Amino acid sequence: MATAKRVLDIARAELGYTETPAGSNRTKYGKWFGLDGQPWCMMFVQWVFAQAGATDLLPALTASCGALMRAGKAAGRWVTGNYQPGDVVIYDFPGGAATDHCGIVVTALTTGVRAIEGNTAVGDDSNGGAVMERTRPLSQVVGAVRPDYDVDKEVDIVDIIEQLTDAQLIRLAERLQAALATRPISAALAAEVEQAKAMGITDGQGPNKLCTRAQAAAMIVRAINR
Repeated sequence: MATAKRVLDIARAELGYTETPAGSNRTKYGKWFGLDGQPWCMMFVQWVFAQAGATDLLPALTASCGALMRAGKAAGRWVTGNYQPGDVVIYDFPGGAATDHCGIVVTALTTGVRAIEGNTAVGDDSNGGAVMERTRPLSQVVGAVRPDYDVDKEVDIVDIIEQLTDAQLIRLAERLQAALATRPISAALAAEVEQAKAMGITDGQGPNKLCTRAQAAAMIVRAINR
């Protein structure tokens, strides 16, 4: 299993990759899949998921956009709105087949999606030969396969702190004070601390502990009055 972030990080690292020679459809993705020289937008997607150790998150191992769409529908993983980062989006461009192209959604927009796509280019959307980040209107989006990603375990500590009660914040501060009190003073500050102790400005206990404004004010007054 993998997170959407992991998949997108791998896809982003491929931005700028081009087939060699131009117009040949020859890529490392095609070689990996075993169909080198063939249109490779879906093979790029499959390769990215394989590098993330997440091939099991896709409902089919295929080079066909249509086949992945049908497998996604059969597996109950097909969505047609509220697109999310990491969705494998399928496109239908005017004048082409019912499923022309695909990519991995980076951002859902009010008017479309922005996705990382293989085998694309401005002016040759579905067979352009490069890995690019492209923006597509909703009118070109057929839908998307939504992998069953692991939940990203990253936590914003600020969000957690904002949810604490006053009593919990006080306990957190007390634990922080206790932890800081055990840390020794650095050698660079040792002489100044000893001088302050000798002048009666501080008792020197827990030199790395936090202090309140009142305590800071008291030390400043003592220093001024010396």
